[in-house]
Amino acid sequence: MAEICCGFVGETESTAAVEATSKKHRRLELLPFKFVADVAVPLLETGRKKRKLDLYSPSSSMPRDCSNAVENSNCSKEFDDELERNKVLSLSGDSSDVEAKDEVAQECPKFGVTSVCGRRRDMEDAVSVHPSFREGTGTSPGFHFFGVFDGHGGSIVAMKCKDRLHQIVKEELDACGGEPVEWKHAMERSFASMDAEVQQGSVNDPKKSNGRCDLQTPKCDAVGSTAVVAVVTPDKIVVSNCGDSRAVLCRNGVATPLSSDHKPDRPDELARIEAAGGRVIYWDGARVLGVLAMSRAIGDNYLKPYVIPDPEVTVTERTAEDECLILASDGLWDVVSNDTACGVARMCLRSQKPPSPPCSPGSDSAVGSSSAGSSDKACSDAAILLTKLALARHSTDNVSVVVIDLRKRGGSSP
Repeated sequence: MAEICCGFVGETESTAAVEATSKKHRRLELLPFKFVADVAVPLLETGRKKRKLDLYSPSSSMPRDCSNAVENSNCSKEFDDELERNKVLSLSGDSSDVEAKDEVAQECPKFGVTSVCGRRRDMEDAVSVHPSFREGTGTSPGFHFFGVFDGHGGSIVAMKCKDRLHQIVKEELDACGGEPVEWKHAMERSFASMDAEVQQGSVNDPKKSNGRCDLQTPKCDAVGSTAVVAVVTPDKIVVSNCGDSRAVLCRNGVATPLSSDHKPDRPDELARIEAAGGRVIYWDGARVLGVLAMSRAIGDNYLKPYVIPDPEVTVTERTAEDECLILASDGLWDVVSNDTACGVARMCLRSQKPPSPPCSPGSDSAVGSSSAGSSDKACSDAAILLTKLALARHSTDNVSVVVIDLRKRGGSSP
């Protein structure tokens, strides 16, 4: 297995490691990393028998360019030992819950996912990947859903978003019928519905929750989650962001952010909070009422109306120069710049052979394919390498990364 990269540096970034600001007030002890794929995995202790994980594990081999970037760097023995004990797991290709359907073939973007607990005691991130979550019929194209949710105060809200938000978005899109989709209003209504479900206490069922909230307070008012969601269509990239997770588009080698972090000291957010009667207090960074280090989130009922669930929505037309889209929690962005992340992903994609032909839900190439030269393998390598880079730069948070291949395939995509 390749070692963790400690020395990869972008063209515009210095080699100094950046210490990320923790969202929590108390200091947490250093624990082994847990690499997971779309699920939280209990910590495996070296003195006990390890339970076999029934998850897809990619080949340990990496594209030559990516391998050299890792092998030629200075690496920490501590990270290397942990990687040997805890197998890196990632999700690539299409999610395992995609059912085979005899529908009109729709182009399905390849992707790779890596989610890591890192130095945190608990895993509070969640990742949602649903290719063809709204399948096309006739002249209506299929849409693909990708989301990263960074929980705080527990994982309950993040897991609820993972399970429900794509269904809510689908219901909104279906309600449009054959009319053109008003993306801004549709996504705003979807996020509002998601927040309403959280407020109604549907996340408080102890049988369904794996967070800490049900042990502390009956209503989970102090639990919330960021949400950055991308709906990819044949001609558009629709990004909805609520919180400080981020979406970055790599187009012709240039990193273009498609979302803006909702930090309490962002001028417009600061003005909104103060107009609502709240305050931003600087305690280990800017925090709403000295508590929360973001100004928008789903949940966090005890901080309303200062913390709101309203997303900012951007609609970007796809072009032939689009290379990939990166969605990630702030565990990555705290220590890795947009340009560097784009450079790493682009390097991994370009190290592979040209993208394979479009895949349709249910095709053999659409379920966890990792054959040499397929672009989903490149996306998986990129997600893993970005995660290793964040850990090597001492990210103190959970790290979740989704890399989506947007390259032109056989002249059939924009």
